[in-house]
Amino acid sequence: MKRFFLTLSLLLCCFLGLHAQKKQAVSVLYVGGSPEIETFGLAEKPDPAVVAKSAAERTAAFEKFLKKNFKTVKVIDAKDYHYSMSDYYDVTILDGTPAPIAPGIRDVDDHGRMVRYARPQYFPLDFSRPVITIAEAGEEMGRRIGTKNDWYCLCLEDMALGWNASHPIFQGPVKVTIETSMQPTPPAAAEIAEMMGEPLPAETEMFRMQTMNYEQNRDYRIGMVSRPGGYTDSPEAEVISGGKCAKSIDAVALGRHANWFTWGFSASPTYMTETAKALFVNAVVYMKQFAGQHPIARKFNDGVSTRDHIGMERNRMSRSMWEAYNKSNADFNRMVDSLKAVIKDQKARGEKVDPNMAIYENFPEQKMLTYREFLMQNDRGKGLYAVFGTDEKAYQDFYDKNYGWFWCPNGSYELAIDDEVRYLGIPNNDIRILDKCISMLEKNDPEKDIAETVLKRYTLCRFETAKEWRDWYNRYHDKLFFTENGGYLWLVNTFENVPGNDYRVRLAEEEEAYMLGKDSRRRGNDASASLTDDRNPVYLQARAVNTDKGKDIVVFQKIHPGYHTYAVVPADEVFVVTTVEIELPAGYEKVGPLYLPEASLLDASGTTVYRGTGEFRQSIQGQGEGEAKVTVTYQCCNNNTCLVPETKTFTVKL
Repeated sequence: MKRFFLTLSLLLCCFLGLHAQKKQAVSVLYVGGSPEIETFGLAEKPDPAVVAKSAAERTAAFEKFLKKNFKTVKVIDAKDYHYSMSDYYDVTILDGTPAPIAPGIRDVDDHGRMVRYARPQYFPLDFSRPVITIAEAGEEMGRRIGTKNDWYCLCLEDMALGWNASHPIFQGPVKVTIETSMQPTPPAAAEIAEMMGEPLPAETEMFRMQTMNYEQNRDYRIGMVSRPGGYTDSPEAEVISGGKCAKSIDAVALGRHANWFTWGFSASPTYMTETAKALFVNAVVYMKQFAGQHPIARKFNDGVSTRDHIGMERNRMSRSMWEAYNKSNADFNRMVDSLKAVIKDQKARGEKVDPNMAIYENFPEQKMLTYREFLMQNDRGKGLYAVFGTDEKAYQDFYDKNYGWFWCPNGSYELAIDDEVRYLGIPNNDIRILDKCISMLEKNDPEKDIAETVLKRYTLCRFETAKEWRDWYNRYHDKLFFTENGGYLWLVNTFENVPGNDYRVRLAEEEEAYMLGKDSRRRGNDASASLTDDRNPVYLQARAVNTDKGKDIVVFQKIHPGYHTYAVVPADEVFVVTTVEIELPAGYEKVGPLYLPEASLLDASGTTVYRGTGEFRQSIQGQGEGEAKVTVTYQCCNNNTCLVPETKTFTVKL
């Protein structure tokens, strides 16, 4: 009898074990080659052998995990991948960068300003196979074809928050067990929410997705969140979860845009929690059903401002924000004073000063601003202060009264008022604007030029007659939707190739405008061009100047209104501090420290930033001719977006 029960127990254990190891009927192609360690934006790159070893370990971890959970798995290195290979698999997981099918574009004018920039292209516009991108691969792979899984910030840590528990990936087929805890609300999220007039509680419910993160190990790979503004303003997109990061509370950590799923967390299965592993398997199974889809609304302007930014713009000019700004400066000044005292005592005792503290030794006191000065600083070149002065209510009324007329012009990152739409009196996101404009064409209205301008501005149609416009409107009326994220356009809710959904219309017009502008630049007609704009938010120039004691190498910096670069970043933040490295030729040496531009406090975390104009200045002495090499590394952000870190190198004749 004992033998019978022993045999039965063994059979039961085997059955349960087989059940636990049940493989999902999904064929998976894993495209690897990226390392577990962070390599992006680093001034000093890790040893290539270390990177290769880390990438091999990461690929092996994914291969083992996927083969355990799916019936058919193919693992390849990204260098061997072509998008056509995805046709033979249900879901492709992109965790490496393949060879592009079209090169990147980086065109500068004679002044060194960026006039056109585009990432390399890896997929055609009509690519329709289900894909999961890991961390920054969402930006790298999807940017050129307009997915919404863009780079809001490479700053996602290890915790998920604000998740949709009813979403299918939380329901199965693998059971998902979540252990939540209340964690301090990320400071950046709290500050952004306050600016939006929607304060957050001190703590936020979260659960852990990975056992390793950037705070624990500074060399560990960082995750990516996508911008939430307008992410769900088209029917083929959904937000599944946010995550702990240095951006807003609703930044997208897990989301789907048609056949593109962004898994923003960075960990391989080696460092995934059991919860994350279950969610990942379920996400793969979930994505299988989206074969044949592709983005309808395409986000080609990664920094497009959507109307949800208006709340921030309103509050930016309020007295309460001014008071909060001065309070933060006062608190920061007290903290710096205490650190200076500690540093002074350490030096008096002959102790070594922590480098993270030493940066505060000569840090200037943050200035308390008057309300007038605060408004002028926050006007950011909009010209509103010249009209409204210190009338707080006038700023609020301006945004409220013009809410329906705001849009983000193509190629810009800033909201502007559409004068034509305001003149017609119907908001651009109200479908009646299309009907009114078409009616004006039908009636041969004296101002039909305005109607035609509006129709071409807010649709991708280019019809010649009023009848064609009316036929299109009547046929697709019930399927039309408005997307701000996708370029302030009325589109048709269908994956079919229909008039009004072909972004190649706008791309062709942009190309034509670019070529005309290029010809104009070639003829020298842009001599009065500004040094900075949204495409070129930072202008740098390096030169040598004579002084009464020798020479100074000066790096002039101008930052576009509304943008900033980083001066001091606390150890638990992931933004790139501005560094200036100077290599001198033989016969020259540096004298004294590198003098920095004035910095100002960004937020309660202690992060300080550079704004406006300023100079980095290094005194040198020596004789003879030669050239100095000046290397400047920085990251530029505004309140809506962070750009990829940049490194610029200058040669300075001495």
